[in-house]
Amino acid sequence: MAAETAAATAPKTERPGTGYVRYGAGKVGGAVVSLFAVLVTSFFLFRLIPGDPVKYMTGGRQVSNEQLAAYRREFGLDLPMWEQFVDYCGKALTGDLGTSYQFRAPVIDKITEALPNTLILTGTAFVLYTALGIFLGTRSAWRNGRLGDRLNTGLALTLYSIPSFWLGLLLIIVFAVGIGPIPGLFPTGGMESGGEEGFAYVVDVAHHLVLPVITLVAVEYGQTLLVTRSALLDEMGSDYLTTARAKGLRDDLVRRRHAVPNAMLPTVTLIFVNLGRTVAGVILVETVFSWPGLGGLFYQALSVPDLPLVQGLFFVFAAVVIVMNTLADLIYPLLDPRVAR
Repeated sequence: MAAETAAATAPKTERPGTGYVRYGAGKVGGAVVSLFAVLVTSFFLFRLIPGDPVKYMTGGRQVSNEQLAAYRREFGLDLPMWEQFVDYCGKALTGDLGTSYQFRAPVIDKITEALPNTLILTGTAFVLYTALGIFLGTRSAWRNGRLGDRLNTGLALTLYSIPSFWLGLLLIIVFAVGIGPIPGLFPTGGMESGGEEGFAYVVDVAHHLVLPVITLVAVEYGQTLLVTRSALLDEMGSDYLTTARAKGLRDDLVRRRHAVPNAMLPTVTLIFVNLGRTVAGVILVETVFSWPGLGGLFYQALSVPDLPLVQGLFFVFAAVVIVMNTLADLIYPLLDPRVAR
């Protein structure tokens, strides 16, 4: 009897992995709710934009009220708002984001067409500013308080506070148009000059890529530097580093093998968050440099307004951020199991 009572009152132990499954399910569920909230927001938010998309579709021509009514019927704009919303949500769940007013093509096709161009720009910038931020962040932390550390952090904070569109315009004036003794070395915008094939085409795209990538790298690397530096400074006073030094290991070896790997947990999380944020935040840079990606397409759609295209792009941008944040949340417990407990 006593044994049964003890067994009943003994704490139950969870099977290995149960805590992580519960943690992951909660994060995924939260992401699904967030995506639905974005879907709802994207529908109602852009209907507050002034302008009549139907009149834009007529190209400024004088048309009768009957023709305007026919356009509204074609795109479902004559239906009550709640019916438009139900139709929009139903189609979105099947991957149908509607038909663009100005291009008369499925929104998903226009997004798929522009997505590779955005990935070329953001992918290149992401790799460069992540590597640069981690490298300079570790060096700044290891030389904390010295002149190099103060210069690195000061420059990072300054560039991080500069608006990307302003820096992009400045780079165009100096290095594309040319100023004083500095000639125009790079194109003022676009992705290609046209007429190039093969390796010459790759070189041409890379030439157009320089200034927008520099803009993104300059604005974004500071956050990675500061997070890496802060995390490494927290680790530098740990006992295991003192023990490693006492064993006779070189200072550089102690940093690379012991300090940096343990300080990378916040940086790994930031990497995934930055990836989503860079894709969603490239609108201004692509607009300034006339880069034919999702950002430029969003600006073009917003000026009409092309409601289905604006809604679809807004949903894609928000979805990328939500998915990347969720991946960061799911990966962090694998690096530090205490998070999922």
